[in-house]
Amino acid sequence: FALFILHLIIPLPPLLGYALDPSVDTHQAGSYSYIGAVDEAEKNKGLTVFESGGKKPEKRKKVKGGDAGEIDNFLGPWAKYVDEKDVAKPTEEEQKELDEITAKRQKKGRNEEEAPAEEKTILHVKDMYDYQGRSYLHAPQDVGVNLRTADAPDKCYLPKKQIHVWSGHTKGVSAIRLFPKSGHLLLSSSMDCKIKLWEVYSERRCIRTFIGHSKAVRDICFNNTGTQFLSAGYDRYLKLWDSETGQCISRFTNRKVPYCVKFNPDEDKQNLFVAGMSDKKIVQWDIRTGEVVQEYDRHLGAVNTITFVDENRRFVSTSDDKSLRVWEWDIPVDFKYIAEPSMHSMPAVTLSPNGKWLACQSMDNQILIFGAQNRFRLNKKKVFKGHMVAGYACQVDFSPDMSYVVSGDADGKLNIWDWKTTKLYHRIKAHDKVCISALWHPHETSKVITCGWDGQIKLWD
Repeated sequence: FALFILHLIIPLPPLLGYALDPSVDTHQAGSYSYIGAVDEAEKNKGLTVFESGGKKPEKRKKVKGGDAGEIDNFLGPWAKYVDEKDVAKPTEEEQKELDEITAKRQKKGRNEEEAPAEEKTILHVKDMYDYQGRSYLHAPQDVGVNLRTADAPDKCYLPKKQIHVWSGHTKGVSAIRLFPKSGHLLLSSSMDCKIKLWEVYSERRCIRTFIGHSKAVRDICFNNTGTQFLSAGYDRYLKLWDSETGQCISRFTNRKVPYCVKFNPDEDKQNLFVAGMSDKKIVQWDIRTGEVVQEYDRHLGAVNTITFVDENRRFVSTSDDKSLRVWEWDIPVDFKYIAEPSMHSMPAVTLSPNGKWLACQSMDNQILIFGAQNRFRLNKKKVFKGHMVAGYACQVDFSPDMSYVVSGDADGKLNIWDWKTTKLYHRIKAHDKVCISALWHPHETSKVITCGWDGQIKLWD
């Protein structure tokens, strides 16, 4: 019974039915004597259950590896086995999968080398010119606001309600830009690969659609006069358009995706623009020649924003490498590099109307303020919190009198903070999806334009 219990606890090997005869002294007899199943014992040559009957497997031989004195030829313990195969051939199924993958890759490569999409434009208004022969680029004078003044309104107020919706894009809107100085026109780029120009005043119609990118449009930028603008698309092309005729003047590419694009704001450098690329570079092009004239290659991640500061002598760039770098124009070495271990990437940056501050949308759900003149230090007293933006490049803006800061967020809300106290004053549910951009009209006391991934652009007052 004890043996049975032991057998349950420690499983014993199967019994063979014979054993050595303990009454015979094997040393004296000179041979082994068995009791029990003697035939079995002779058949198994007297092996016990604890001895294996098979031969020991032969040890795999290694290639002999020369003399230890000769360093070049000595293989030592790293020598291969004699029967070792160098080439592993995939099975039929594996080969099938590999063929599919390579075919897909080749197809993908072919698509990327395709010619740029054909450009065309659609005019949506009957009369492009008024009775004096002026086009829609001419700022109107009968809208109750002086659009030609350079002065900001004295006091701004919080917008309360929605007064208009511009709808025409079939997918999310990625960026909106107001016409330089006057702000009487609004340019929007979208994930439906189209760019549209809208009226901000009077009937608020869609004036023109620009079609020419084969993938989503990421960024747009007017020149100083608003007669031309640049668009950057995921099809790896940057295109220069005529705002009035809708014609595509030229196209630029370096086979990388442009994430942001900016004209140099100096009057004498309107032929130059810079683009932040997916391959960590900032590339500077000359429109007249179509050539790359400078490359700023110091970032360690894709470049998300470029902002001109200090009377356009310098520009600030932010990147996925969580740093902020300041560059002198045309000098490809950053003269200031800001990166703290606690910093997050800042995919949207806006310069304040007085040119003193940079508002940076940080990926830890706060807006950080950096000085935009010589020191570029973080202003620790001014941090705007209370909104959810992690993962989205929501554009920030200031009211013209510098009393408010506005930003969209991931929930589609428009958030308004007080500049002095950094208190969150007001929240409006503006869009069904992400509210990606908020612009405060430069000549209005309380008009804010927002756009979202629901494809709508809204005017608030």
